[in-house]
Amino acid sequence: MTASRFITLTTDFGGSDHFVGTMRGVILGVNPAAQVVDLCNAVNSFDVLDGALTIAQAYRYFPPDSIHLVVVDPGVGSERRPLLVQTTKHYFIAPDNGVLSLVMAQEERVLVRHITASHHFLHPVSNTFHGRDIFAPCAGWLSKGVEPEKFGDEITDYVRFALPKPKPSAERALKGAVIKVDKFGNLITNLSMENAPALFAADARVNIKVGQAVVTAIRCTYAEGQAGEVFGVLNSMGLLEIACNRGSAAQMAKAGRGAEVAVEF
Repeated sequence: MTASRFITLTTDFGGSDHFVGTMRGVILGVNPAAQVVDLCNAVNSFDVLDGALTIAQAYRYFPPDSIHLVVVDPGVGSERRPLLVQTTKHYFIAPDNGVLSLVMAQEERVLVRHITASHHFLHPVSNTFHGRDIFAPCAGWLSKGVEPEKFGDEITDYVRFALPKPKPSAERALKGAVIKVDKFGNLITNLSMENAPALFAADARVNIKVGQAVVTAIRCTYAEGQAGEVFGVLNSMGLLEIACNRGSAAQMAKAGRGAEVAVEF
């Protein structure tokens, strides 16, 4: 561990207010040698699932011993607990609201601590900005070499959730759901190589209904799609994505997060 460890920020604070900059200032005030990286500050407001998807797809690409600060916290000021989570190679600081659920699902070893060492907090602690007063200073002190056990005791009753799984609706049919709409209007579903391998077979013939769109083609790349065509593609997350080449599948299909994805083989 070194004092120049990476600290990533994943928040729903956006870029039009002072919140992210203030958190960076608190971290650097504790450890001026820390390297703070904005992973994503455009998580949908109050959207714990969107935050969980964001951090779960990105953290593994950072160096070992990186600290990932995740503040998507609609329960700020309530009795929900601040957590320090340790995996084999990474550390996470976040509220106990399930935002780290998908990280935990990917890791074989997870140790979770309830942060209670209030001498590491800024005081007084605001009821509305724990990102500044609790999470950021703890990330700074952790990056400076304070041992994880000094922040609080291990717990096992932390909040977790699982992504909804596709369900068979007939002998050769599945029903899934759109779990995210990205910036480009791509509809990201909960169908994957693991739970729907037949979708991605070379000779697959499928009929996928989502919103007002009917998809009959699974392409290998976005560029393979014709202009205005809505098609499926296996995305970088390993999930079926409904896309449109240089267009918005969400607009074309008139569908958003939570929309049903009906698959017939």
